[in-house]
Amino acid sequence: MLAALAGCAAGPDYRRPDVETPSAWRIEASDAYWHAAAPTHAPLALDWWRGFGDAQLDSLEAAALADNQTLRAASAHYDAARASLAEVASARSPQLGLQADVAREKISGERPRINYAVPTFSTVQNDVVLRASVGYELDLFGRIRREVEAANASTEAAADDLANARLVITADVAATYVALRIVDAQSDVLAQIIALQQQSLDYVRTRHDLGAVSGLDVLQQQTQLDATRTQAQLLFATRAQYEHALAALVGLPASSFSIAQRVVPLIDTPPPAVSLALPSELLERRPDIASAERAMAAANARIGVARAAYFPSLVLNPGIGWEATRFASMLSAPALLWSVGASAESVLFDGGKRRARVDFAQAGYAEAQARYRQTVLDAMQQVQDGVTGLSVLDVAARQAHAAVDDARRLVDMAHERYTGGMTAFIDVISAQQQLQTSREQEVAIHGRQLATLVFLAKALGGGWQAQASTHGAPALASATPATSTPSPSATPR
Repeated sequence: MLAALAGCAAGPDYRRPDVETPSAWRIEASDAYWHAAAPTHAPLALDWWRGFGDAQLDSLEAAALADNQTLRAASAHYDAARASLAEVASARSPQLGLQADVAREKISGERPRINYAVPTFSTVQNDVVLRASVGYELDLFGRIRREVEAANASTEAAADDLANARLVITADVAATYVALRIVDAQSDVLAQIIALQQQSLDYVRTRHDLGAVSGLDVLQQQTQLDATRTQAQLLFATRAQYEHALAALVGLPASSFSIAQRVVPLIDTPPPAVSLALPSELLERRPDIASAERAMAAANARIGVARAAYFPSLVLNPGIGWEATRFASMLSAPALLWSVGASAESVLFDGGKRRARVDFAQAGYAEAQARYRQTVLDAMQQVQDGVTGLSVLDVAARQAHAAVDDARRLVDMAHERYTGGMTAFIDVISAQQQLQTSREQEVAIHGRQLATLVFLAKALGGGWQAQASTHGAPALASATPATSTPSPSATPR
């Protein structure tokens, strides 16, 4: 009977709920930006950011992985979860104890008598006790097994949380660095516009000194130049904020961290090509999804722990030892003492306390299940947003480049017409403004492309495919789980 009971466990066995996933991502058939991921289960490259081909970014990512405090906190949380699992799992083993007492005591001669026919005397004697005991709880109804199951799932969730923290930190570093380099690109654009406007101002002043134009043309160009210089100056504050954010991510004080402005900004780097696997494979890749699934498994096991409280607990507690008044006779047969026994305990009435704990555990499972489903839905949304965004931005980038070419021709034409006296100088200023707007838009679109790539890498669980893509750059793939400690249950099963 005990063997049969030992094979039982209170509470439901865990089964991961089914989640509806689309068969493919929604991509325009005419869009050639994407290509299929191959192989679909390639080993995960944790240094996915190397696809951008930027040595400065590689250095920042390495510093963040070494010194980021949020990542260290996640690592400590994982270590604590492993220690907690070891503590809970120890309940499956017997507890051995050893007790030793040495005392010299006086017994009262006036103590209460058990037999009035026998007189009592006051005596002084030694009492030496050496006792070994064993305590072992028979897990007849699976309470300990469910506790170990819950602790193990929580440990695996902590491992996935650590992997997710690593992914989030590296994505934040990449996104912040891209934003900083885009500010550099904007500064470069404004510097070129300022140089162009300064040339125009010098030209207009020369004509004004010759009496060919009025002071109005000079003042108009000076006003435009001053406004552009003000705009360029404000970028310094924006760039400093990104520098400070990077300092915090790599674990350094903001006052002691700086990144030199790049002469050739990131806009000259073509965005890496992207490859996609099936949406269902996202469930095996995203560490936050894996963590949510493990949290659901832990919550399910806690239902069994709560239900096991309805059944009695049985503890075996045998013991053996020796007691004597002299050390010389400690190990003699008359000094031997032993006990064999068990204790059983069960609560008959608790005012609904156990029922409330079961309800609490079931509600916790329902909450964990809803969070898991929502995490999957959020992941699908994020990837689809990235897919759609990159497709739209790819077309917009080509259009923006064409707009810059048109704006340059417009500036040249406006200067020629103004020099020939065929138009007012306000047309030159308008053309310059159009060129500035077009170039700023081109930089902004390129920045959004790079930021969306980082966002998509994060949404896919990270990882750049090792093989070369059709675009001549590393391809972004979604294939294997990004957990830091691979185990059979570290990802959804």
